[in-house]
Amino acid sequence: MSLAIYKKKRSFNKTPEPSGEKNKAGSALHFVVQKHDASQLHYDFRLEMNGVLKSWAIPKGPSLNPDIKRLAIMVEDHPFDYRNFEGIIPEGNYGAGVVMIWDEGVYRSADINSGDIKLQEKNILQQLHNGKLNFILEGSKLKGEFVLVKSHGLGENDWLFMKVKDRFASSEDITKKDKSVKSKKTLEQIATTSKNFHKSNRIAGKTKNKKSTAKQKQEK
Repeated sequence: MSLAIYKKKRSFNKTPEPSGEKNKAGSALHFVVQKHDASQLHYDFRLEMNGVLKSWAIPKGPSLNPDIKRLAIMVEDHPFDYRNFEGIIPEGNYGAGVVMIWDEGVYRSADINSGDIKLQEKNILQQLHNGKLNFILEGSKLKGEFVLVKSHGLGENDWLFMKVKDRFASSEDITKKDKSVKSKKTLEQIATTSKNFHKSNRIAGKTKNKKSTAKQKQEK
């Protein structure tokens, strides 16, 4: 998937989402998890690779329990500066709804012990090509080793997201920590106070807070 698909789906004169290009390599690889109250509430998990954010939609959100496997649907690449986006996508636009930066931080491959970013990124891209990613997250809410594995028994873009058993593993429902790590606001507060929107299309009132349905695919 590419940024061309991302841009094709959006009208940037109507949505406050960034239209940025690829990012140049920095001193670390970044990740972000955005809680997105769109037609169905879900979490967008994004990993920096090759200057863009490789992205997966996780309907029920991440889990710290190694026994739980979450469905993660791979979607189009997003620009690197999307990791800073928190606000309101107006009605009538693709993905309309409220977006929160639920967690963010840096990550590295679990396969190699090296601080060389080029080597890290090369390894991560090879893992992506092979259909299995092992990585270590250093976020505010998500810490330790996780796995994303391509699921050949489900849809073409379906992966499974799971926690590896380590000292950060827990039976705690991490999704109950429902405030932004950026603004410290809930989705409802972002919906009513965010200035990151187009005035002609602002969503009135509180977020609809639509829940994911039982019909969504889920592996446990």
